[in-house]
Amino acid sequence: MKKNRSPLIVHTDWSRAWGGQEIRTLTELREMKARGCRTGLIVPEDSELACRGRREGIPVYPVDFSSKFNPSSWLALFRTIRRIRPTVLNTHSSEDSWMAGCAARMCRVPLVVRTRHVLAPISSALSYNAFPQVIFACSEAIRDQLVEQGVAARKVVVQSTGVDEKRFRFSAQDRQDIRHRYHIGDQDILVGNVAFLRHYKGHSFIIKTAAAMPGNYKFMIVGGGRDQPMLEEQIRAAGVEDRFVITGHQEQPEVFFSAFDILFFSSYEAEGIAQSFIQGLLYGMPLLVCRTPSILEPLNHVHTYELIDYNDLEAACRGLRTLSARRGRDRRLIDRQRQAIAGKYGLRTMMETIVRTYGEHGVAVG
Repeated sequence: MKKNRSPLIVHTDWSRAWGGQEIRTLTELREMKARGCRTGLIVPEDSELACRGRREGIPVYPVDFSSKFNPSSWLALFRTIRRIRPTVLNTHSSEDSWMAGCAARMCRVPLVVRTRHVLAPISSALSYNAFPQVIFACSEAIRDQLVEQGVAARKVVVQSTGVDEKRFRFSAQDRQDIRHRYHIGDQDILVGNVAFLRHYKGHSFIIKTAAAMPGNYKFMIVGGGRDQPMLEEQIRAAGVEDRFVITGHQEQPEVFFSAFDILFFSSYEAEGIAQSFIQGLLYGMPLLVCRTPSILEPLNHVHTYELIDYNDLEAACRGLRTLSARRGRDRRLIDRQRQAIAGKYGLRTMMETIVRTYGEHGVAVG
């Protein structure tokens, strides 16, 4: 029997949750499968990645990454890597990057990669310099921070998470359907946000802003997560239940963007370049954006936005009023913005960068 020599691309992650980081991991593996590669996941048995990976026919190898001081986890990890012999092993979070990165180098995996998703200080540059040959940084700001903290600049490749521009585009039908479903009138100004509900996403600021705006401004957060009950209580306390909706988790966020008049991106720390932010840019709607270093990068390609500081309520209200007067859909400007965003932050661009980088390190894909 002829040996299957297609590269085996394996990703690891300690996370059990579902968010932008995990979406990127599954997207990369899906795209690599389409290019003829074998794929795999080394993740906790009860993780969302394990469940969703199996549904897509991606082999899952369970390892508990809850502590790098757990001998049984190390044993399972070494056994797995030696048995499946990956061509590329890509780590994502702190615990799995220490453990799987170290094990992969000891097992002589040809290419070890780490992806850095967040803009936050690292505890040590040791694992970044010792284990991966390549570090994918999800923004220029993340790259700069890593280098400032002692990570070798030659290892770092900047590539934000790619967004499928064919999937995220304006639809008049989606706009009508979503606004009808949530009782948003034609004259209402719908301010939207798409994100998993985590503290650094800044959703409490959106609630405060809603309470300070007139009644024709409606607000919607598309997403779910552990913070949802707390945010719903804040909405009740602010007295805006009649014009503020949290939809819960949605598998098709693309249909909601079309319903928005203004996108309010309220994250205030730890972000790389959020996928939902890039998705929103493909619709060409006005943006109200809190200043965070990574998020400033794509604004070079955006035609209508207002920048504010997080928790500056007066600036937020003023920004929404200013943007409300600029809601007209100028097809020429929107098409130009879509083309620029897709060219730099599209899914095709991301995969081209990854495949090229693999090739530079001796791993040929497709």
